[in-house]
Amino acid sequence: MAPTYTMAGGKGPNSYSQHSTYQRALLEVAKEKISEAISTKLEINSASNRFNIADFGCSTGPNTFLAVQNIIDAVGQKYRKETQKNPDDNIEFQVLFNDHSNNDFNTLFQTLPPTKEYFVAGVPGSFFGRVLPRDSLHVGHCSYSLHWLSQVPKGIADRNSPAWNKDIHCTGFSDEVAEAYLDQFKIDMGSFLKGRGEELVSGGLLFLLGSCVPDGVKMSETMKGMLLDHLGNCLNDVAKEGLINQEELDSFNFPIYPAHVAEFKSVIEDNGCFTIEAFEKISHANEEFPLDPEFLATSNKVTFGGVIESRFGKEAMERTNELYEKKCPEILPELANAKSGMQFFIMLRRN
Repeated sequence: MAPTYTMAGGKGPNSYSQHSTYQRALLEVAKEKISEAISTKLEINSASNRFNIADFGCSTGPNTFLAVQNIIDAVGQKYRKETQKNPDDNIEFQVLFNDHSNNDFNTLFQTLPPTKEYFVAGVPGSFFGRVLPRDSLHVGHCSYSLHWLSQVPKGIADRNSPAWNKDIHCTGFSDEVAEAYLDQFKIDMGSFLKGRGEELVSGGLLFLLGSCVPDGVKMSETMKGMLLDHLGNCLNDVAKEGLINQEELDSFNFPIYPAHVAEFKSVIEDNGCFTIEAFEKISHANEEFPLDPEFLATSNKVTFGGVIESRFGKEAMERTNELYEKKCPEILPELANAKSGMQFFIMLRRN
């Protein structure tokens, strides 16, 4: 069975929709920046009454609804200021929600804001490439999604490859492993930008938010890297208990790569479709995860539980998460001294 790269669906206590305040905090502090960007950088064609917005990697809500509403509010404010007309009467907003086909779109649509001022459509499928008609999109948005790769890099799971990685992720200990992950990131990020470059109208804006690693810092030195290593240790413990085959675990890796700042900028510049209008560090109250074992375990399950369950089964996933929380206090001092990651706000304008 192929790994599931989507967040936990539904509306229960262990769902992404109920456990994504960390991601929401970045959207809240980015609202002012997005509003200012739309006010100063976006050209609105007053001759057309349709305005298309897409959120790539939308998951299940409610964060995607906040992101979309921030954009609609800013566009409406700009339209009203420039035309002295009511945008409610003159603009038809169409919002396109994109994510993998196994995303829980049912929960997404069941929880749409009852007061929404836009038409909606789901666009299932990977965003690595074009998913919308050419020149159809005015504003694109993507938050906390670009660290996910389309696949585990080649050679990582091959025992005969110099890039073979016995750990579950690239945390910075092997140059060959790090290079393989970076190469895959360049391919995927390049495909993402190429697709958006074809979809966005000339002058359209693309907002990217999420986490990356400051230049000069290893993933293994950050809290997120340490938590991934902790998860790997717990998976190995579950293998020793017999719930996971050790050889299969040795070939298991997560398809994620939080890039360094310079790597992000390089791929954008090489793509050539966009002008970088902003690439900033942005801070919010929940910038680092709280040092709470229960919170960390739930966050881990929401984010990675689907991948682990699809590979090793539900019992192994549940046992792994049980150990993750139980042994979390052992690494709290290390987490407290971790180097800071970086939350980014990137604004690109289509050339």
